[in-house]
Amino acid sequence: MKKKLVYIVSLLIAGLFFCVTNVTAARTDMVDVSNHNGYMTVSNFQDMLNNYGVKTVVTKISEGTYYHDYTAANNIYAAQQAGLYINGYHFARYTTVEGAIAEADYAATLAKSDGLPVGSVLVTDVEAEQQNGLSRATNNANNKAFMDQVAKYGYRSDVYTMSSWLGNKMDVNSGGWIASYPYNASDKSWYSNNHAWQWGSAYNFAGSYGNFDVSQNYDNFYTADQVTEVDPNQTISNIVSVKGNNYKAYATYDSNGTANEGTNVVSATDWVSNSIAVINMKPYFVIGRNILLPQSTTTFKNKAVINYRSDYGVLAFNSKGQSIKDSNQIFKGGTEWKTEDSLIDIPNVGWCYKVATNEFIPVRYQQGSGYNG
Repeated sequence: MKKKLVYIVSLLIAGLFFCVTNVTAARTDMVDVSNHNGYMTVSNFQDMLNNYGVKTVVTKISEGTYYHDYTAANNIYAAQQAGLYINGYHFARYTTVEGAIAEADYAATLAKSDGLPVGSVLVTDVEAEQQNGLSRATNNANNKAFMDQVAKYGYRSDVYTMSSWLGNKMDVNSGGWIASYPYNASDKSWYSNNHAWQWGSAYNFAGSYGNFDVSQNYDNFYTADQVTEVDPNQTISNIVSVKGNNYKAYATYDSNGTANEGTNVVSATDWVSNSIAVINMKPYFVIGRNILLPQSTTTFKNKAVINYRSDYGVLAFNSKGQSIKDSNQIFKGGTEWKTEDSLIDIPNVGWCYKVATNEFIPVRYQQGSGYNG
């Protein structure tokens, strides 16, 4: 989980990948991702599952008590949609038991809000300069405090660290996820007495852009005991689909409305959108950092899909910005409404879809707006 200095956006890019051949090596059971890998897509994770044997993903949730990884919620949702187990990690900065408890509270609270399932592993990543200067006993006590605290939120926990720190800076008496990179990982099974061995930090997946940390697992610790709490009335979703069933590439755009180069998306692919941008009065789904997909090239062309619970509805507004009484009885979650390609800026409401002569639905309630309830 080293801090990469490379800015990467994960995209499915049709026909633009160079062929990368990876040495036959240890298994790629587990992949960890963070903001350095950009917003991962369902297609990215499905490729890892189907073509590389990846079983589980660990996404960064937080760091210290001051940083929330903005890609976490997207990555959790996308991994689940792809059929992968999902776990999280916290980059530790604590130096005391009290600090470890505070960071555990911070990490677990964010993990809950991001949608990390109960029973998942919330790892403490211990490799920072703050721990480097502490005694072995102090690090052991702090790590235990972190793990005990996240258990109160329904999460299991583990310690990730470098091999050079084992028995020196800390102990990992049971479990443990150990990083150690051989020149060639072929036919090796290092640290097989631990839960997992991270053997590489520059692995390439043909279906994803950039380099990834990969690990070999030795048990089912990272692929077990997850509980997904499903609400039968929940219809909230931020998945958008590129229209068409046959192979066709559609351009994406930047925030200025200029077509990006080399980031076309293919028909019939799904994307997680974290917000909707408006350019020249038209809606664009934001599927990556400065990667925008026009709504007109998705299955939501001329359509507003209410992104809300099916047993509740949202209020519509008139052109003066006044809410329309009882309209939430009509515009319920999951319902679809014919609309126009251009948006309307309603006073005191903002950008809206026109769904009737004088009825408008705010863009924040469109599927793909990033709304999570």
